[in-house]
Amino acid sequence: MKRRIADVEYEQMMLSRYTIAQQRQAGGLDRSVYLLMSRIDSQGPMSIAELSHALRLDSSTLQRQVTVAIKDGFLERIVDPQGNAARKIMVTARGSEKLAEARAISINALEHIMGDWNDEEVEQFAKFLNRFNNAIEEYSDSKQD
Repeated sequence: MKRRIADVEYEQMMLSRYTIAQQRQAGGLDRSVYLLMSRIDSQGPMSIAELSHALRLDSSTLQRQVTVAIKDGFLERIVDPQGNAARKIMVTARGSEKLAEARAISINALEHIMGDWNDEEVEQFAKFLNRFNNAIEEYSDSKQD
């Protein structure tokens, strides 16, 4: 079977475009704040350095994004529970509510988009997306060495 990497590249680009457009409507959260809050929500409080590594963004960019999200009441800085010097960033109660609201809008849209897919197709797609994202992270890690 012929590898169709160019087709994958095109479809990935289109997926990214659609996701960004949809996210603008998802509860009014900025895409960067949504990504930050989602990562912290799934992994727990994180330092700027940990977020920088996880999201592949430089610290100054993250500092700006975190500062905006703190001013909006979505994130807060806390003392590291393990006693490290670096402060951690945590989602606030208001941030959790806003994230849940935005995520519900996004999930609802996906339910409509994938409405005619059966459970097995959705499960396979989720597995392939997970595999794809993990491969991207591994590739990015290898580029940083």
